[in-house]
Amino acid sequence: MVGDGVEIEWLKAAAGMAGGFAVVSVLIWLLNPLARRIGLVDHPGGRKDHHSPTPVTGGLAIALGTIIPGLIIAEAEPAVVGLGLAALVLTIVGVLDDLFDLRWYVRLVAQVAAAAIIVVVGGVKVAYIGPVLGLHETALNELSVPFTILATVGLINALNMIDGIDGLAGAMALCALAMLGAASIYAGNLELTNGLAVMIGAVGGFLAFNMRTPWRRRAAVFLGNSGSAYLGLVMAWCAFRLTQNPGHPVSPVLAPFLIAPPVIDCLVLMFRRLLHRKSPFAADRTHIHHLLLDAGFSVTGVVLALSVFSLLLGLAAGLARLADVPPPAFVVAYIAITVGYFFWSMKPARAAAMLRQLLRPGRAAPTVAEPSSSEA
Repeated sequence: MVGDGVEIEWLKAAAGMAGGFAVVSVLIWLLNPLARRIGLVDHPGGRKDHHSPTPVTGGLAIALGTIIPGLIIAEAEPAVVGLGLAALVLTIVGVLDDLFDLRWYVRLVAQVAAAAIIVVVGGVKVAYIGPVLGLHETALNELSVPFTILATVGLINALNMIDGIDGLAGAMALCALAMLGAASIYAGNLELTNGLAVMIGAVGGFLAFNMRTPWRRRAAVFLGNSGSAYLGLVMAWCAFRLTQNPGHPVSPVLAPFLIAPPVIDCLVLMFRRLLHRKSPFAADRTHIHHLLLDAGFSVTGVVLALSVFSLLLGLAAGLARLADVPPPAFVVAYIAITVGYFFWSMKPARAAAMLRQLLRPGRAAPTVAEPSSSEA
């Protein structure tokens, strides 16, 4: 009987994944012609080298394909209702931003509002961060709500900032969702596992149109600001639900390692820009994917390399936790990786040259061309 129950749960997860993939694929196919008619497209120019206006409907398709079914399946569960309302706010503001290029503070207000909604309406927040300081348990108490909002807004912007080449933001989200799904399976949290399966399928459906392939040299659709905001929100919400669930406990120290590349890249870039007295949201060519491109990686090569790195880092953290490595060691390791990357990438040209010599010793530096990008 137990075996039959497990098989049914696996079938439900597989069906959810396949359904998410199919629905989002169909929605993208339906939305793209409409996007061209109403101007919901990203135009080439400046730092972008795509050859023609490209629809930014990927995020809208993912949201439409998952929010409504999620609310129906959850049967008005407060946590999911809160997520749905927050996602609705971000999706509407994101689409308006893709259409009219809103000011940064409008986007920030919407992100803070969305994060507050998942706390107030859904009751989802970070109440404790585990024994990271060597104590039995580190409760946040009155800092719980601001910490949750800060973490949510930070992850939303981290994913948005790494959305610089075809396939990268979607691949980073897919890796994070897959690792969150694996952790939820290990913890026995079947409800979260089924929801993550739908999200994984939905992101996969988007990547089928966004990744470069031998038969498609450029992305057919971009994620858009609505998409990066929605996926960042979902990743944060899932991480909170996974690590703040006493019935299916997963150590909070694991969460940063499951979404490490975009977060570390974002933290380092923002700190470096502030040091140079620039806006932390200023555009430049110092992201990790730019360094890899300058080192000679192809766009698809960058996506695959960072995806493998993300998965290996998450796997290493998971194995370390199973081996009962003390939680403070995770904090030290994460800080060490972040600081190490900061100093290594201080001089982007030197960092790219080091990579180039490591990967292709003796070869001359390639001529750097701007990649196709959905971000300015």
